[in-house]
Amino acid sequence: MGTPGEGLGRCTHALIRGVPESLASGEGAGAGLPALDLAKAQREHGVLGGKLRQRLGLQLLELPPEESLPLGPLLGDTAVIQGDTALITRPWSPARRPEVDGIRKALQDLGLRIVEMGDENATLDGTDVLFTGREFFVGLSKWTNHRGAEIVADTFRDFAVSTVPVSSPSHLRSFCGMGGPRTVVAGSSDAAQKAVRAMAVLTDHPYASLTLPDDAAADCLFLRPGLPGVPPFLLHRGAGDLPNSQEALQKLSDVTLVPVSCSELGKAGAGLSSLCLVLSTRPHS
Repeated sequence: MGTPGEGLGRCTHALIRGVPESLASGEGAGAGLPALDLAKAQREHGVLGGKLRQRLGLQLLELPPEESLPLGPLLGDTAVIQGDTALITRPWSPARRPEVDGIRKALQDLGLRIVEMGDENATLDGTDVLFTGREFFVGLSKWTNHRGAEIVADTFRDFAVSTVPVSSPSHLRSFCGMGGPRTVVAGSSDAAQKAVRAMAVLTDHPYASLTLPDDAAADCLFLRPGLPGVPPFLLHRGAGDLPNSQEALQKLSDVTLVPVSCSELGKAGAGLSSLCLVLSTRPHS
């Protein structure tokens, strides 16, 4: 049956979407979101893209910003991708549902098999879905309901799919991620620790766990690059964003740590894993 993490295949492509002025203004991004420093947010986004392309060796596909989609850069909410299959989500917020259209087309152009969520009773944000390489955990949150989780299970039948209650107004991946092929990292908040305990009860596979002082530090990306002989990477929030978690991250000795910043974008609710979609299959040419 293999080992945990084997399904976290070698990545070849990454997809990001530019930062529109409407996100920076705070006007279209939703109630309670502050105005951002547009130049700083765009710099952070540019550095992220550069590291995906140059440091990790991925083919980077960047969609242009769309002013009508202020939260468009958070494209991790729009699809769940495993192998050659992409499940197009149905975000909880009706205002965000048009975001999936451009993502659908981009993934179709890459040759992925597209699965749609046709049930109007279902809601699913992609950042509520954590794939460990052997199974899926779907956070039941404000943003994702049971029907959305059922559609994840129907779509990815080769993998176990378990639901995890999220006892905060966050997404599951806001405080929980994979720090390596067999290591779950989580923040230290009550919500994060409850989720980790629930996952431990639900799984049949042994995972090590690492608690980080900051919840946001666990919102990271474990990536196996497509380049031969290159060890896996962990893309994570750096010392400029989350200094208290850096010492704990150094314990992840089986990955190459690649720090990035998204402190400005984080003001709009962007976690690191929400800012890109990574394909772990070689799309059709």
